[in-house]
Amino acid sequence: MPARQPFTALCRAAARPTTTGRADLHIHTTHSDGTYTPAQIVELGRRSGLAAVALTDHDTLAGVPEAQAVAGSHLEIIAGVEITAEYRARELHLLGYFVRLDDGPLIAALAYLRGHRDKRFREMVKRLRQQGVALDADDLCEQAGPGVLGRRNLAVLLAQSGQVGSVREAFVRYLGDNGTVTLPKVRLPVEEAIALVRGAGGVAAWAHPSYDCNRESLAELSRWGLGAIEADYPAHRTGRGRELRALAAVFNLAVTGGSDCHGPDQPRRALGVCGVSADELRILRGRATR
Repeated sequence: MPARQPFTALCRAAARPTTTGRADLHIHTTHSDGTYTPAQIVELGRRSGLAAVALTDHDTLAGVPEAQAVAGSHLEIIAGVEITAEYRARELHLLGYFVRLDDGPLIAALAYLRGHRDKRFREMVKRLRQQGVALDADDLCEQAGPGVLGRRNLAVLLAQSGQVGSVREAFVRYLGDNGTVTLPKVRLPVEEAIALVRGAGGVAAWAHPSYDCNRESLAELSRWGLGAIEADYPAHRTGRGRELRALAAVFNLAVTGGSDCHGPDQPRRALGVCGVSADELRILRGRATR
């Protein structure tokens, strides 16, 4: 039989990408503020030799089914989301992994957040017009596509229209954290966000934890059901990953990691530059409540 011929088997083996067993668990697509489509993420994941990727778009799960359909059995696509949450009056991004795509309460909460994001986007366009930057909110929404709209989308559109020289300039002039047109996002209380992820069968992780990620905060968040912390991500300094893994061990948390990839314009966040091992992914999967 053909499948048993040595040469045929050799050709098939050579055609398969060599996987490292590693997984990149923090990736954005065109369904939020990324510039790669889910299909492009699948192709890049294959080329990078990854065993799994998690799509974690802001406040939406919309890109997951598309990626899963394209990937087939060649690359595991983990259903993920990055939820805009609040903890102690500060913004906290909560990653949800292995969630059910049809969970009603989670879908409703994400729709609520996206609705406020759209209003925020339109208000920032209005503020830009008041500063002499000629833009039309409806045209911009059409150009941006169906994804969740945020500051990065607006920065890209400003650069493409020639209103600024680059995305970085858009943030420096208008859209930084203290920018003249920036508005705060509506945020879910983190305890509520954790409960939604767990209710959808998933495991909740603290994304790119800041330096208030310490024993006190982790003790409280663990009581509320936090299951993991992101220990490998591009922005942390040398040694921070070891500190976060040590804290995870203290509170019996899994670790996660990822590139926070948004597209090709940020080489330090290229797909696969950060992630977790096969063993770490197995432990994370085991924390999923379903």
